[in-house]
Amino acid sequence: MITSPSALVKEHSCFKKTTRAFAAAPTLPDRLNLPRRRPRPQHTRIGVLANPAGHATALEEPNTFESRKLSSMSDTAQSVPPALPLAINLQYTRDLSFEVPVGAEIFATLRAQPQIGVNIDVQANRLQDDQMVYEVTLSIKAEAKEAPATENGPAGRTVFLTELVYAAVVTLTNPPAELIEPILLVEVPRLIFPFARNIISDVTRDGGFPPIVLQPIDFVALWQERRAEFPEAAGNA
Repeated sequence: MITSPSALVKEHSCFKKTTRAFAAAPTLPDRLNLPRRRPRPQHTRIGVLANPAGHATALEEPNTFESRKLSSMSDTAQSVPPALPLAINLQYTRDLSFEVPVGAEIFATLRAQPQIGVNIDVQANRLQDDQMVYEVTLSIKAEAKEAPATENGPAGRTVFLTELVYAAVVTLTNPPAELIEPILLVEVPRLIFPFARNIISDVTRDGGFPPIVLQPIDFVALWQERRAEFPEAAGNA
């Protein structure tokens, strides 16, 4: 069927009238006499394309964060003390012994916790004349004796005796002269002491006795005591 242009115009105008009638129809709140709900305000996230100023602020925040981060890293670097001119090349057990002088009898006659005495010594020897390479030895001797029969009586028999010489080969890199001795006799023993303590603990446990757990050693006091006893040896590590 061919429709005339006038008919198309009429149909189009009818469509427009229908659209207008639908738009003018009363809404549900009007028909139920309900109060109209206020439209919610459009909340805008701060700093995310809210406005030109906010957009500029969002672009500037990463730079501000980076500057604060660099400033914090600079302050941390200034607070960290400089590293010692020390390098530990290797560590090894130079000598180790464990002895139960009485033998199996001590396990049958031991009635109380034995008294344990510990002696510690530190030595340093230069290995090369043309380079500052040293061997530092930490000697630990632990001896356990039977508790005395009376309060002030002499100690009884030796329960066990263990001796360890633990060593480290270290290299010093142009240290000040006044730091050579404390580095060798204080800092190096402090670094290798945990390894020596573990060896002493393991060997006493493997020997059939409760493990000896050595307390931390004040190597500064030990070094100062040695300097007081042998002032002529001070500075000749």
